[in-house]
Amino acid sequence: MTSELSRRVQTVSDGHEISIAERGEGPAVVFIHGSGPGASGASNFRENVQAFVDAGYRVILPDLVGYGQSSKPDGIDYPLELFTRTLVEALALHGVRGGSLVGNSLGGGIALQIALDHPEFAVDKLILMAPGCVAEQASYFTMPGIAKMRSGFGSPDFNVEEQRRLIGNLMHPDSLHRVTDTLVQERFEVARTQSRDVIGRMKTPNLGPRLSEVETPVFVLWGLDDAFCPEAHARLFLESCPDVRCMTFGRTGHWVQVERAEEFNRYSVDFLRG
Repeated sequence: MTSELSRRVQTVSDGHEISIAERGEGPAVVFIHGSGPGASGASNFRENVQAFVDAGYRVILPDLVGYGQSSKPDGIDYPLELFTRTLVEALALHGVRGGSLVGNSLGGGIALQIALDHPEFAVDKLILMAPGCVAEQASYFTMPGIAKMRSGFGSPDFNVEEQRRLIGNLMHPDSLHRVTDTLVQERFEVARTQSRDVIGRMKTPNLGPRLSEVETPVFVLWGLDDAFCPEAHARLFLESCPDVRCMTFGRTGHWVQVERAEEFNRYSVDFLRG
């Protein structure tokens, strides 16, 4: 799939280079990946691109600063606003100043902050899979999945099998067959070039109290067995957002768009069309 994507690099005002891949024609749908060693737009959403292209959408796959093929600065903090600002600026340079946002985990938090604080990007709809940044950052470190992500990332000892284990931690055991050699190798090649600071010095706000300010339609999807972002947070959206619907999947972990790819694609396209 990745070989069929066109890719351009946009240099934003602070000098960071943001790599953006895309495919298809029609209304823009921007897929925002989550955090973790080796994360990138293409590897996080390889099971989803074709379905959205076939449905008539222009699929945009940016790599966040610190990830994928984008700049990976060392020795800096990585606050949510850095990810958000550089992404919005790069999208504008790419000719994308509005559309629907699809965000998983950290990417969900970024999508929320764009909708809340960046009116220069006209958000149509939000699709959020286990979005982060709706609780205090410290609370996420109490989740069991975070403890399992401790690894040799950023050191010479980090290897392919460690990468495979980290990807598997994101999923329910029923979905481990989706951890292919291709996916592992693709993310390992990215992880080898990343700074440890992109995770160790990440800083995220709690956007939960501001969910009532989100006026665009929101579709929230969550795995019942998510060990990183608790499924109970779905209620925050149901109680606060004026236009929201939510779907929870049993025997599913943190990667709904991968573990339940066919259902995710179908329900999400229906939501965008509706």
